[in-house]
Amino acid sequence: MNRKVLTQIWEQLRIKKSKDFLERLTIRDLRGIKHLNIDFKFPVSVIAGANASGKSTVLFACACAYHVPDTSNPSYTPATVFPNLRTEQAGIPKDEEVATAFEFYYLARGEKKAMRWARGKSWNRSFMGEKGGAQPSRALYLRTLANLTSPSEVRSVLQIAKSEVATNAITSDLLAFAQRILPMRYQEIQMISKGDKDLLFAVREQEGAHYSEFHMSAGERAILRISKDISQLHNALILIDEIEAGLHPFMQQMVMLELQRLALRNDLQIIVTSHSPVILDSVPVEAKIFLERTADNVEVKSPYKDIFQKAFYGQSLEKVSILCEDEVAEALLLGVLDELNPKLGLTPDDVKVGRDTGKDSFAQHIEAIAKFEQLDNFIFVLDGDAKSLDAKLREMGSRFGKTVIPLYLPGAVPEEWAWQVLQQHLSEYAQLVGLDEKNLREMLQMQDKFFDNATDKPATKIKNKFYAFCERLKRSHTEFMRLVARRETQRQDWAIQPVVYELEVQLRRWQARE
Repeated sequence: MNRKVLTQIWEQLRIKKSKDFLERLTIRDLRGIKHLNIDFKFPVSVIAGANASGKSTVLFACACAYHVPDTSNPSYTPATVFPNLRTEQAGIPKDEEVATAFEFYYLARGEKKAMRWARGKSWNRSFMGEKGGAQPSRALYLRTLANLTSPSEVRSVLQIAKSEVATNAITSDLLAFAQRILPMRYQEIQMISKGDKDLLFAVREQEGAHYSEFHMSAGERAILRISKDISQLHNALILIDEIEAGLHPFMQQMVMLELQRLALRNDLQIIVTSHSPVILDSVPVEAKIFLERTADNVEVKSPYKDIFQKAFYGQSLEKVSILCEDEVAEALLLGVLDELNPKLGLTPDDVKVGRDTGKDSFAQHIEAIAKFEQLDNFIFVLDGDAKSLDAKLREMGSRFGKTVIPLYLPGAVPEEWAWQVLQQHLSEYAQLVGLDEKNLREMLQMQDKFFDNATDKPATKIKNKFYAFCERLKRSHTEFMRLVARRETQRQDWAIQPVVYELEVQLRRWQARE
């Protein structure tokens, strides 16, 4: 799919203001969650995390936020969504009842509202000090992983056809969502129903195939069900558990695109849970909510950088990831890898370089990566001015029984090293950039003179000097840094050699892992 299409939808969703929006959920004392705050910042949110991290619990708690005005779709309450097994019979186990509470913070008809469900002897609502408060009303759709797999469930649905039933054709506008995703083209979809049980029946255009949902793939059934249920909803809260279940990766992406289009068109707020990297890549960073279980709680982690997301949610084990600080460090490393990869028999696809993380965040990243047991697939590279963190980073790795050996780029920052290299090898770099030696020397001297009197920090000063120089050359600063790094790796420059050597050692160690 064209990434541009998704980006355009994201921008439109950011601009559109909704008068009804669930902004925050707080959960206290439920299913191992001691205290958890979830902020919803985008109309379509994806909740991700390891198994048993609380994703479904959060989703079901959201279902208790609103009174559902449609009597055919009753409101959800904590008592029905989170039932307890109760018994007075001796020797029979029962669920422990604790003082669970949910707090909801909304925009309701454009006004800030709040509501609290709390369990004492029974569940009760309060409105956070608001006199005469009422639970906001909104259409709601909750889809779980329920499928026709249980023999008893199948038998009960089969009984539909043995008595008088109602049949209703599902119109094309209700199928529009499904038709844009599924490869099949339907002549007609019917709903056969009796009481609270129903069954889909499809007639396909080209093959003339007639079949019930007993004979549909899991993906086809899921998409048709979602299409029927939500395509006509307006200003509703849509909750879908493990949305990727039964869906091919391409179909997952198409579903997320269509859901976001539907959210834009019908003023929907959509919250889904997922383990899929495709689903996560289909929403912007502010829409990603990562949950992590601790010893006695569940926490929301800051949205992982793409390099972490790919490692935690589906990156091939045949890839090694290098984490550095910024795009200039990334360019330097790519220049080194231009020389190392052929030597080691690696391709650019074997090594992923990630960046845009401050040096003070590396310890936190090492901890997160270790919890996903991915430290053996990561190499950590910092700027030269971060060497004071070396002991802390190594100690963080040792907590998880792993050896972490951080690498440090030459110079306090890479731009400082590159500037020194240019001054030392004027003639060679003049030829590489299409200037004579005199002109290059004058350009360097002019930048030195201009920036040396600046009052910025030394690192900021040298970075700005390097960027301004590259602009004069009409080259991007990342392109030029990669050129310098490649050339100096070939030359075996004394300043860059330590990081080249250690990078080669760590890459060989990764190649030799069992």
